[in-house]
Amino acid sequence: MSVAEIKKVKQALRERVWRAMEAKGVTLFPGAFGRIPNFRGALEAARFLATLQEWQKAKTVKANPDSPQAPAREFALRDGKMLFMAVPRLRQERCFIRLDGKILRERAHWASTIKGAFKVGKLVHPSEMPSIDFVLIGSVAVNTKGARVGKGGGYSDLEFAIARHLNLVTETTPVVTTVHPIQIVDDEIPMLPHDIPVDFIVTPEGVIATERAFAKPVGILWEWLDKEKFDQVPILRWLKSKENR
Repeated sequence: MSVAEIKKVKQALRERVWRAMEAKGVTLFPGAFGRIPNFRGALEAARFLATLQEWQKAKTVKANPDSPQAPAREFALRDGKMLFMAVPRLRQERCFIRLDGKILRERAHWASTIKGAFKVGKLVHPSEMPSIDFVLIGSVAVNTKGARVGKGGGYSDLEFAIARHLNLVTETTPVVTTVHPIQIVDDEIPMLPHDIPVDFIVTPEGVIATERAFAKPVGILWEWLDKEKFDQVPILRWLKSKENR
């Protein structure tokens, strides 16, 4: 299957899941289409997430900035963890927001939102970050093999690749997604070398350990990056110049 065909398959899957979520009325504002869909039960899913031994052991968590993972981000801060939230679209060289749960416990609800994080967090460069113990990502669709489809921008994959490139994460760093059960599909999801698989799927009904059928990306795969993404993401240019030096 060509890359173009894989992209077409993934987009069809996204649209099918978005339609199903809207039809079943399980989405919350601002709706499903074109995004990591906010779903009814995200808080309950976060509660199950917090039961994972991997979560309880983690001192540092990297999380996506999307709405359905906000309850989990709040739990991280309430647990006193150090939380790193990606700046949307990695549009700054200091592309992560550092939020210290030991300081922000009492303001965890506000600090776990995008607006709040930018107000009370500190923008940091990936080179300033410690090792990450736990990676939380959003998804549009997942299967029990661990394959995942995001909203199509490739930013979660890129965030992990940057962290792997700088030895902040490893193959064994747990990657977990929280989703509505409708988002778990039986389809074979084609995975490209830069696609990040998940180790656990957490829903409002419980935790599913995946088959872990796919290896995690080993770092930034420059040959898979298009020029537009390279031009739009400052940290990629920094990393490339560092490599060239």
